[in-house]
Amino acid sequence: MANVNEEDRRDEAPATEQEEAKATVGDGGETLSPHRPDMNWYVLKVTVGREEQVRDSILKRARLKGLEDCFGQIIIPTEKVTEHRGGRKRITEYKLFAGYLIIQMVMNDDTWMLVRETPGVSDFLAAQPGKKPLPMTDQEVERMLGQVQQVTAEEPKLKVNYREGDLVKIKEGPFENFEGVVEEILPDKGQVRVIVEIFGRQTPIEVAHWQLEKVT
Repeated sequence: MANVNEEDRRDEAPATEQEEAKATVGDGGETLSPHRPDMNWYVLKVTVGREEQVRDSILKRARLKGLEDCFGQIIIPTEKVTEHRGGRKRITEYKLFAGYLIIQMVMNDDTWMLVRETPGVSDFLAAQPGKKPLPMTDQEVERMLGQVQQVTAEEPKLKVNYREGDLVKIKEGPFENFEGVVEEILPDKGQVRVIVEIFGRQTPIEVAHWQLEKVT
């Protein structure tokens, strides 16, 4: 639906051991009503960067109109990424699908208008002009929510801003100020294998990715 980028960043804080042991996906916020048999899942297009605000507005409007029992979960799929800055490890949260919400609701005239008239809402995904949207199929729900659950179970991903072939300079350690070429990214170790010239020979060394900087 949309690529993750710097604008999608929602929160940033120093990583703790507990945070490193898990990743969260699916910021569902508050659930107004338990699941009802007539509830279905829909995908909602919203203004990028206002996902939380739109979700909260829908829930607030539902309470004011007495439609709490027509809304279940409103999920903002997110993932956590491990980054290093200035030698410090941080966990940063990104949206998987910027500009989209997954909403569980009873679709009728009142709920349809409530959602569409909420500021920041564009429309339901794949909705025909002037017509109520069709709910997601069981297969679509299983695939999308399954993807959310899969990322939830994963460790925070390590963000490495280098590619093979990049020219880099080592900022710290025994090879400080050496320049070399990135040969391989080693995300599981948080390191980058760099080819540097030592005593006239091309030698591969492994360096923590935060100890490098690109040479422009």
